[in-house]
Parts: sequence; C-alpha cells; structure tokens
Amino acid sequence: MRGAVDKIAVVDFGGQYTHLIARRIRELGVYSEVVPPTVSLEDLRRGGFKGVVLSGGPRSVYEEGAPRVDVRMLTSGLPVLGICYGHQLMAHLLGGKVIRAPKGEYGRTLMRIVDEDDILAGLGPEQVVWMSHRDAVVEPPRGFRVLASTDGSPVAAMRHEKMPLYGVQFHPEVSHTPAGMDVLGNFLFRVCGCRASWRPEEQIPAIVEQIRRMVGEAKVLCAVSGGVDSLTTATLVRMAIGDRAVAVFIDHGLLREGERERVLRLLERLGLNYIFVDASEEFLAGLRGVRDPEAKRKVVGRVFMEVLERVAREIGAEWLAQGTIYPDRVESGRAGFGKSVIKSHHNVGGLPEKVGLKLLEPLGDFYKDEVRRIARELGLPEEVIRQHPFPGPGLAVRVIGEVTEEKLRIARRAGRIVEEELRRAGLYDKVWQAFAVVGDDRWVGVMGDERREGHIVIVRVVESVDGMTADWSRIPHDVLERISNRITSEVEGVSMVAYAITSKPPSTIEPC
Repeated sequence: MRGAVDKIAVVDFGGQYTHLIARRIRELGVYSEVVPPTVSLEDLRRGGFKGVVLSGGPRSVYEEGAPRVDVRMLTSGLPVLGICYGHQLMAHLLGGKVIRAPKGEYGRTLMRIVDEDDILAGLGPEQVVWMSHRDAVVEPPRGFRVLASTDGSPVAAMRHEKMPLYGVQFHPEVSHTPAGMDVLGNFLFRVCGCRASWRPEEQIPAIVEQIRRMVGEAKVLCAVSGGVDSLTTATLVRMAIGDRAVAVFIDHGLLREGERERVLRLLERLGLNYIFVDASEEFLAGLRGVRDPEAKRKVVGRVFMEVLERVAREIGAEWLAQGTIYPDRVESGRAGFGKSVIKSHHNVGGLPEKVGLKLLEPLGDFYKDEVRRIARELGLPEEVIRQHPFPGPGLAVRVIGEVTEEKLRIARRAGRIVEEELRRAGLYDKVWQAFAVVGDDRWVGVMGDERREGHIVIVRVVESVDGMTADWSRIPHDVLERISNRITSEVEGVSMVAYAITSKPPSTIEPC
C-alpha cells in the first residue's frame, strides 16, 4: 500500500460474516486484513496492526479441533475485540465460563446496557442487536466487568478492567444491529486510536506500480465482460504497460439482451486495445445436458480458459488479467481460512487446476464498493460504475437445470423487462441487483380462452452493499404488477411470475 495507513487484523474463525467485519472496518476508513487463527503475536507486531478483531464462527470453544489464537495476543496490551465466537473464545481462554445455553438467541434481540464504557459509548440504556448463537458466556473471566446483557446472554458485552480487551456476543457488523457501526467505530477510534486514513482510490499508483513490477516486459491479456470489475482491471493494466495490454471480450452466448452491442461500444469509447471472440457455440455445446449448478460453473470456467489460452497464444501473451474481487475469492473458498465453497466463480474456483497463463488479479483484495470508488477515480463512465453486477457465467446461473435456447430466451427478455421497469420507477440505482430466473417448473395458465401450460419466472431484486449479505427489496406493488403483466404478455411461454423474498443468508443472491 502507498502511504502510511492504520491497520486492523480480523482473525477468521470461519464465520459467514468475517469478511463483512473487514469491509465494515474499511468503510469506517481503516484498512483491514483477514488473517488465520494461526497468526502469531510476532506476525501482528511485524505487520504494524493497531488492533485485532476475533470473528464469529460455527464451532463451540469446547469442540475438539475448534480454532484458537495465540493466547499471548490477549495479554500483550494490543487492543482486541471478540465478536460472537471470538467473544466466547476470549472468555474461555482467560478463565471465564461458556456453556451450551438452554436455547439459542437468533435474530433481533433487546440488549440492556449497564456500563457504556468505550465501545458502547453513546448508545443509551437499550439497543436492538443481532444475535446468532447457541453457546453463551455466563461468567466473565477474572478482571473483566459486564457491560451489557440480554435475556439469553448474561454477558452480552464485557471488557477487562486494565487491558484493552473487549467482547460482544452480538454482531455489530450486520445492518440488523442499528448501532453496530458505532460499536466498531468506538473500538477503532477510542480504543485503538486509529485514524480514518484508508481511501481505496489513493491506492491506484501502488496498484499500477505493482502490475508493472510483476509483468515486466510481457504482454497481458485482459478478460473483460463489460462490468465495472473487469473494465477497471483492464484500465489499470493499460496504465501500467500501455499497448502491451490487450482486452478480450468473449460472447459465450449467455449474455443479457443487447449486452454484446453495449460492451463493444464501451470498449471503443474507452479506447482499449481489444479482441472480440464469438464463442457461443462452444459454450452452449459444453453446457448441453448439464443440470448441476456447480457443474455448469465449472464448464463455463473450462471453456473460458480454453478460449483465453487460444487467444493468448495468437498474440503472445504470458499473463491473464481478471476482474476478480474479494467476494469472488471468498465464495470460491480461495480467501480466508476454514471457508467452505459456496459457489465456484468462473474466474476463480471455476478455473481448471492447471492454467497455462500467469494470473494477474489487481483487485483481488478489494470489495465491490471499493472497486467502484477506484473506477470513479479512473474516470470510467457512470453507466459502468452504477450497473448491477452480472455473473461471469451469465444466464447459465439464472437458468435452473439444463441451459436451453428456450429458457435463455425467456431469462434474457424477462430480465430486460425487470431492468426497464425499475429504471422507469427510479429504483434501478437504489437496489444492488435485479434479474429474472427460469427453470423447468410449469404453471397452468389461460391465454385468451385457451388453457396453456407455461414456465414460471422468478423475479429477484435485492439490496446490498458488497454482495456478501443481501436483503430482498420491498418493491412497490404497482411496480411488481407492471413487471408481472409485461412478462406474461410479452414473453412467450410464461404463465406465472413469482417474486423471491428470501435474504442472503440463508439463500444466495443468484439461484445457481
């Protein structure tokens, strides 16, 4: 990183919100890095970290093989905040009592604050917090005092009398804890003494210099999809090595309506040196008969690499630059520690094990909102910066079951209608993502006076900040009605439109 920035380490115990904690800290202007439980006190000191956050996790502190930390971390004078499992682990390691509670606490919970101290400063006597646990701290370790409690957690928050050690049973990082950012901010600024000095756009010179050092005099093939991640990557690589950066846009036959034309116009507008490849027949042939979602992603990853390696040989490129960002790596199990694979992204976990090109991922440590800030600083068009994320495997993951021409046609046209109606209602820029899904399920309808069986289209609209968690959007009923009427009227073969109202988690945003 260029310049001096204060840093916080987030110890990853495999919790679903670990990277949300890291992103929230960055949102507050402090740089964060996710580190494994095996990180030593010496590692933290060498890294210049000003504090540590112990994340949540799915294990019990009493389980065999449950993750631990270097206990010296808790006696070194380094500020530490334990969240959920991290709170329980701190209590357990320092002599407190953690038990399997008679019943767990899940969801919104009323917390009573008995001592505001530093991390709860300014919150008042009661707060609604988000809980997700079964184990509970019932007795704090010696030298600690209780700061807050709930009906199910006698020690919902605690701190050491002399050392900067804090623990909270709730999740301050999720939006369902209204004062959560205040809690994190209190830890960063009151306890750790951090400065709000992290600005991702200021890292552009360092990113460009790193690309230049890594690549040397070689050529780089930049895979672009037309989205903000890949176009920002291509722009950064061009800044670093000039004409030795060659963008390649592959039409895999799984694009949205009008997508090919839009991307080609963008590439011309940005002045990128690019190659266009229509490989739709190769992709659709590879997907024929494949129904499993993960298998479809693997097929798309394999064919993408075959095409990219072919183009790289033709132009003599040694490197492949991709718009991989942190959430891609997280969900593909390639970032953090103890992570399971949620889904293989075509440009990460979906890649074949042996890749004939050196990979360049300059945005691999940034979250989506940070990439958008970098893109805006680089002068990319607002239409690119604000557009909704579109998965690399394209409509293959919005078609449930086998990918067929009929289902692609329906997903393509219905998705266009969803976007048009959201733009018309002034809602497009207010939501994270909106699209249509089609599978094999059918619904009997009546068209005119004729009974006809047609496909069910599921409309999905979510609100999010980084895609790691998401909530379904409460779209006005009249907008949903227009979407439904247009899809059933304009898209042949559809007899029912449904609206998805499950958040992430437990669901994912995309269906496959």
